[in-house]
Amino acid sequence: MHVCLCSICSIQDTVKPVAPPSTETKVMRKAVAVSVATTTAVYLMCGCVGYAAFGNDSPDNLLTGFGFFEPFWLLDLANAGVVVHLVGTYQVVAQPVFAFLDGRAAAGAWPGSAALGKRRRVLRVGSLAEIEVSPFRLAWRTAFVCVTTAASTLLPFFGSMVGLIGAASFWPLTVYFPVEMYIAQRRVPRGSAQWLSLQALSAGCLVVSVAASAGSIAGVVEAFKAHNPFCWTC
Repeated sequence: MHVCLCSICSIQDTVKPVAPPSTETKVMRKAVAVSVATTTAVYLMCGCVGYAAFGNDSPDNLLTGFGFFEPFWLLDLANAGVVVHLVGTYQVVAQPVFAFLDGRAAAGAWPGSAALGKRRRVLRVGSLAEIEVSPFRLAWRTAFVCVTTAASTLLPFFGSMVGLIGAASFWPLTVYFPVEMYIAQRRVPRGSAQWLSLQALSAGCLVVSVAASAGSIAGVVEAFKAHNPFCWTC
């Protein structure tokens, strides 16, 4: 869920404004509300229905985890949806990494280098279109994608890793920082009923995040015992 929120915030920060700030805030607030409600409903249905039906034996992948792969069109449609979602999310989440390495890291390592900002024309269609690329960005971003892809291929137990990452990042990204920003922005008095309620919510979610992380770590350990690197059929 926090990925969806980060994606929306990143889109809001990068797109060119086309409406007054007040209207833009209302639109983005509505988009966040709809996305959170949708993802919450889907996640709860999958989690609760799967656990109610199969308990601890519920597979990570509810579509293929039962040993049958029909109907094929449904599985293909679901896989296509996952690809679209993850490719878009990857691009949004990777932008801060790209910006940091393009700017501060590269400029600090090679100050005054003309190669960092140099762009080369790779395609030109008359006066209609022209495409230019930065050789430096093309090289290192391609290497970054290859490294992250190889690292993910080393870990075929996708569900266990996603569970661990989601559990570990749930409290700080989804609860703690938003709550603290809300308290600072609204200047909620320390020790007030609202402040205590928010802190209780944050503490409760911390307990849930720690418990979920512990369970996810146990799942990853078990997955390591049963799988070999780069072996998706073992």
